[in-house]
Amino acid sequence: MKTKPIRKKTKKGNRLFLLLWLIFLLSCSSGEHLNLKIELPRKTPIPLDDFDEFIVTNFMIKGKSQDFDINKELTDFFSAELDQGLEKKISSEEISFEKEEVFQNQEFWQTLFPDRRGTLLFTGILEYTQETRKAIKTLQKRQFETPFPEESRIDSRKFYSLDLQIHIIEAQTGRSLYKRTFKESKTYNNPNQTSHFAFIDILQSVRDKLFRQLLGEEQVQQRYLIK
Repeated sequence: MKTKPIRKKTKKGNRLFLLLWLIFLLSCSSGEHLNLKIELPRKTPIPLDDFDEFIVTNFMIKGKSQDFDINKELTDFFSAELDQGLEKKISSEEISFEKEEVFQNQEFWQTLFPDRRGTLLFTGILEYTQETRKAIKTLQKRQFETPFPEESRIDSRKFYSLDLQIHIIEAQTGRSLYKRTFKESKTYNNPNQTSHFAFIDILQSVRDKLFRQLLGEEQVQQRYLIK
C-alpha cells in the first residue's frame, strides 16, 4: 500500500498558523478589547524561482522630451533595484519599438531573445509631465494692525506627474506575465525644483509599491478581538 508523501510546511505557513492559533486562544480567554497587528504573506504574481535573469530594456516614452536622459535614468534605477532585491542576473538591452500595440504582440517579444530561457524582460511605457502652478496667496493680517489690506502675492509651485506602465514578459515565449500601471504625482513648493530630481523622487514611490507586490512582501493587517 502506497502512502502519500507529507509535504513540509513553509516558514510563512507555520507563522500564519501560529498567529491564527494565538488569536483563537485569546478569543477563548477572558479579557478586554484587543487590537492585534499580524503580518500575512502575499501571493506573488510571478513564480520568480522559475527564472534566473532579468533584462531591463528601454521604455517607450510618450509626450515631450525632458532636459535629461529619462530612459537611461529609468533603466539604471530599476536595474539597481532589481539587483539589490533579487538574487538574479540583471542586464540591460536597448530595443526599438514605435507603437504601443507591440506590448500585446507576443511574437514581437519572442523574436527578440528566442534563446534566453529562464529570462524575464522588464519594460513598459512612460509619460512624464511637469507644470508650474501659480495662485494668489493673501497674507493674513494680525489683530490690531493697520486697517489697510495687505497686498497679495503670487505663490508658484512645481507639479510633476508620472504615468508608468510596467510589463514583465517571458523572453522565450513572449508571453506577458505581469502588467501594472502607476499614476504618481508630487508637488514641490520650491519653484526651482528640477525635473530630474522629481523624477527620481517619484520613482521611489513606484519601487515601493511594485516590489511589495512582486516579491510577495508581507502585509500588516489589524485584527480586533471583542469580548
